[in-house]
Amino acid sequence: MADVAKLAGVSSQTVSRVSNGHPSVTGTTREQVLAAMRQLGYRPNSAARALRYGQFNTIGVILFNLDSTGNSRTVEAIATHAAAEGYAITLIPIDVPTQDNVLGAFTRLDELAVDAVIAIMEIHLLDAGTVKLPPDTHIVVVVDSDAGDRYSVVDTDQAEGTRLAVRHLLDLGHHTVWHVTGPETSFAGQRRAHAWRLTLEEAGRPVPPPLHGDWSAESGYAAGLRLADEPSCTAVFASNDQMALGLLRAFHERGRPVPAEISVVGFDDLADAACFIPPLTTVHQDFAEVGRRCVQGVLRQIRGEAASRPGTDLVPTRLVIRQSTAPPPS
Repeated sequence: MADVAKLAGVSSQTVSRVSNGHPSVTGTTREQVLAAMRQLGYRPNSAARALRYGQFNTIGVILFNLDSTGNSRTVEAIATHAAAEGYAITLIPIDVPTQDNVLGAFTRLDELAVDAVIAIMEIHLLDAGTVKLPPDTHIVVVVDSDAGDRYSVVDTDQAEGTRLAVRHLLDLGHHTVWHVTGPETSFAGQRRAHAWRLTLEEAGRPVPPPLHGDWSAESGYAAGLRLADEPSCTAVFASNDQMALGLLRAFHERGRPVPAEISVVGFDDLADAACFIPPLTTVHQDFAEVGRRCVQGVLRQIRGEAASRPGTDLVPTRLVIRQSTAPPPS
């Protein structure tokens, strides 16, 4: 630091202020200091700075099931937006979703020194009587959960996305809509199944028995084999695109063409959804916006701009209509 100060013709204190982004340093002086840093190959010691100011420029992310589309794309978005703000993320995946493992993950993040935590998990794993948050660590955002009465939550508007999908099929003339659900333990799966049922009931349509899936294309395929033998089935809403892909294969193998005999709608809008045969009508989730709102929420608290308030921030969805839906056969 002394060498940089000498080369730039300023005090060591000025170099320190530039390193820490202090607004009191003028533009010309700042450029002189930065030029000296580049010439000398000087890099501020982030660890020492963190110890001095109590800020680590790191956000902890705890989650399980990194394989799922929603989780992986949300983490990617969080990392991207955090980096744009000068923050890194420390990712702690949980193999088995138990409260003991969640507690261990929080303890690990405390040891790694993070400024805030984003948790992508179900609310029952954050039971207040079991999970004690590390001192001075904000848990600002819970994703994909109904924890809005206890924590700040950012989530996709699951219910509205489902209503868009079901109403689209009913408006095409289908008498009712069958449903392949997500896992019973999934908040997103539960919310979509509830909205599917409610939309049919509000329209005065019969509610067929749901078929339970596990997010995988294989479970969608198994459900499709059963639905292919159901002559009254002309429209299916799958709780995610992978299961919709399995449905498309099953209907093809059983000689029930999509959409001539059966219409299919998914949820997620995978990058490959437009390349399915036929291209899939689906509900688009804006994972990038979910990640951005997560990061902005933690940064507002870190910077003292807002206190943590329980409540849910819903990111809108939209229906992407492609070639997998059509009016029912005459």
